[in-house]
Amino acid sequence: MSTVASVGYLVAFSLFILGLMGLRGPRTAVRGNWTAAAGMAVAIVSTLLPGMGNWWLIVLGLVLGTIVGVPAARRVKMTAMPQMVALFNGVGGGAVALIAWVEFRDTAGYVGLPLYVAVASLFAALIGSMSFWGSLIAFGKLQAWLPTRPITIGLLHRPLTVVALAAALAYAITVMAGGVSEWLVIGVLLSSAFFGVLMVLPIGGADMPVVISLLNAATGLSAAAMGLALDNTALIVAGMLVGASGSILTHLMAKAMNRSLVSILAGGFGASESSGAARTDDRPVRSTTASDVAIQLAYANRVVVVPGYGMAVAQAQHVVREMADLLERKGVEVSYAVHPVAGRMPGHMNVLLAEADVPYEALKGLDESNALLPQTDVALVIGANDVVNPAARTDPDSPIYGMPVLDVVSSRSVIVLKRSMSAGFAGIDNELFVDPKTTMLFGDAKSSVAEVVSELKNL
Repeated sequence: MSTVASVGYLVAFSLFILGLMGLRGPRTAVRGNWTAAAGMAVAIVSTLLPGMGNWWLIVLGLVLGTIVGVPAARRVKMTAMPQMVALFNGVGGGAVALIAWVEFRDTAGYVGLPLYVAVASLFAALIGSMSFWGSLIAFGKLQAWLPTRPITIGLLHRPLTVVALAAALAYAITVMAGGVSEWLVIGVLLSSAFFGVLMVLPIGGADMPVVISLLNAATGLSAAAMGLALDNTALIVAGMLVGASGSILTHLMAKAMNRSLVSILAGGFGASESSGAARTDDRPVRSTTASDVAIQLAYANRVVVVPGYGMAVAQAQHVVREMADLLERKGVEVSYAVHPVAGRMPGHMNVLLAEADVPYEALKGLDESNALLPQTDVALVIGANDVVNPAARTDPDSPIYGMPVLDVVSSRSVIVLKRSMSAGFAGIDNELFVDPKTTMLFGDAKSSVAEVVSELKNL
């Protein structure tokens, strides 16, 4: 490796680390993204400077990636951000798997190379292919092209999953033992692809934020392994950063749901037919009007807004911010209770609220929000469902029992904004909706909040 490339890689992974540090909060997230992007630009230039063959292929790849990636990222709706993250992450894993295949061909089956090169490259091929195909299934579920419920092949599903993984490992071991047939590495790629599909299919929609994080970590680890095989420092460091941060986030997300990673991968949570399943609880609910909601909010001392996926779908974050500004001018204290797994990916609600310029100090985490809710006059739930369901605390037979939830039922009154009484992503009825202190304002979240804003202006 040339001195120029070494210095460039040092600068690149320094920028990666600074960029990752910037992603710790909404205030610095944009700067963090630009810093990491600059690091990647430096890494690309450092790789190409020493001299590379097939320049036209490299330029073609850069141009095609820019043509596809930039418009897709600019046009994506906030509600579709989780599936875009899943798709882009999967493409990274697929790229690593293809590089591993090319490395096998270029070295004629790793002949004459140290064993660690073969091990690292085959690991990258296996994990990269698994991540690519698993991410495609996650994308399909989030995009509603596939059912969000767990999908299995009956009793054969788990045995087939084990067989797929065993086959991928067997092909890889054969290569390391001296096999040079290209069909062996193709077997690794196909078997691990089958394993990735079978691994993600039985995972219910409610667990998808954790799965996205796990697949992201897997892609990072595969990239780091490929960097080791290619002796590329920037790829090793970048891959390890993604793998480590994704692993930590996966652990934190699973902990926030009070579930082990093993139980998530085993599937079963969210086992209803789909999100939005019909309500089975026939107990009566109380509905309200925008004018009544406005009066309740205007005469409250403290209001806690609980955002959920319904707010994202309606793109209501800006009108919610307008409502909060009106209330604060009337002397009402307003904060936002953000559950770690609200929405369809980690930080989904934080991103939406940051887009509406909601002050970072107003965003409260799970523990802080639960400490505030008993002293709250009105908890305004906008599109959230499973993360406010009291059954997680009270019903041992509930599939979400033990999952930490926002204790909105402890506030003096609860107002829920929702399109209908359909169940959430976990596919179960919400005990909060039939609680005596809860009233329901039905309709599109953006339209409903806009009506409340109009009523507030007239008070």
